[in-house]
Amino acid sequence: MSQDIRTIEPGKYNKLLAEALKKIPEIKEPEWSYFVKTSTHKARPCVEEDFWYKRTASILRQIYIKGIVGVERLRTRYGGRKDRGARPPEFRKSGGKIIRTILQQLESAGLAEKYKGKHSGRKLTEKGKEFLESIGAK
Repeated sequence: MSQDIRTIEPGKYNKLLAEALKKIPEIKEPEWSYFVKTSTHKARPCVEEDFWYKRTASILRQIYIKGIVGVERLRTRYGGRKDRGARPPEFRKSGGKIIRTILQQLESAGLAEKYKGKHSGRKLTEKGKEFLESIGAK
């Protein structure tokens, strides 16, 4: 391994990882993802090309960096400021369905697994770590 994932620029790494994730058959974009907003603070659903794979890459990177990550922590991570008109804006968590579905797909691909302990959530498997580090070595 030539570089640590933490030292690579996240944007570049996530693009490489998203391209690699497209080749994994268990990870595929559901039909409903074109119609669902990512959060209550958003006005419209995401129209970005390959959004599903980019979000999956971002979640995988978060699991690698943080160790054990749950859905609630990721909801907070991808949340944002909601414009409430005349009232002051407030922070809102993102929706959990997209995050949960991505984590389930990562589990079926063998890249992540459920973890029960002091902090419950998902953690990377050995296969997942090797996969992420192989992308970083390119």
